Amino acid sequence: MTPKGFLYSEQDGVGTITLNRPERLNALTFAIYAELAAFFRHLATRESCRAVVITGSGRAFCSGGDVEDIIGELFARDMKGLLDFTRLTVDLIRSMRTLRKPIIGALNGTTCGAGAAIALACDMRIASESAKCAFLFTKVGLSGADMGACFLLPRVVGLTKATELLMLGDFISAQEAARIGLYNEVVTQEHLMTRANEVAQKLNKGPAFGIAITKELLNKAMSFDLETALEAEAQAQAICMQHPDFKESYNAWKEKREPKFG
Repeated sequence: MTPKGFLYSEQDGVGTITLNRPERLNALTFAIYAELAAFFRHLATRESCRAVVITGSGRAFCSGGDVEDIIGELFARDMKGLLDFTRLTVDLIRSMRTLRKPIIGALNGTTCGAGAAIALACDMRIASESAKCAFLFTKVGLSGADMGACFLLPRVVGLTKATELLMLGDFISAQEAARIGLYNEVVTQEHLMTRANEVAQKLNKGPAFGIAITKELLNKAMSFDLETALEAEAQAQAICMQHPDFKESYNAWKEKREPKFG
């Protein structure tokens, strides 16, 4: 599957998606929304890819939906047409969160609107110093509850800070985003992709099955009570103990070598 609306490259088990409309700050179109969602589903079956990095070209990661190509056209739609669009946008988040492979957001610059929601849906976020961030939906008269933000953001930064970010829609600096836990780390622009690939390669060399189960349980546990979570984790761990990676880890320990996971 060769994408048309963005770039994709793959090396040593790591797939890199690059949003590539720098002249529009990598703003999304109807077609790119749909293609990204389909591509993340495709990556689920791509055995050569074990970890994913998503980044942008130019000075932005993603500035959200394209004002000219999307927002203007939405005024001509009825309620069904509008719902078709909003369901298209959340399908992208669904495809990212249900991909049982880790996704690292390498945030190279401005990250706002739908771009902030895409970054939030990543499993980890590594940002450059210029990657200011805003969930600016209320700035344009819409709800801050968009593309999973109302569900995911409080679980990442806490309800108090999520309320502030989603209601005010103001930009925060990359340093502030890291301080509140929205970004995992902030690095210089020149080291961004190096660092993102270092983390991706660490995940690539890790136990793919165990990492997949971890992501699946992290998703499910967001709606579990304690007893349900404890039982789900007990069952998941018992399943992982039957996987060859568990025995390989033990053998590697005995033989004083690095494990070679499948």
